[in-house]
Amino acid sequence: MASTPTKENPQEESPPNLDEEKPSSKKGFFGSTLDELKLVVWPSRQQLFSESIAVILMVTLSAATIAAVSRFYSWASSQIFR
Repeated sequence: MASTPTKENPQEESPPNLDEEKPSSKKGFFGSTLDELKLVVWPSRQQLFSESIAVILMVTLSAATIAAVSRFYSWASSQIFR
């Protein structure tokens, strides 16, 4: 008699069958990689430009904030520990 999974014992559930998407040995790693790269949705030139500008601005803002906090603590410690 086969046991059926119950809510009390979820460990009895069978794992999903992963053999269905197994790459064939003829294709190999590089063939599978190329197949996956064909599925990638590449950004447009405008989207790439605008998102790159956003990343550069956020990194600059973060660096400026860290530098300001660092200078403040440096100034504060020089005032306290003269």
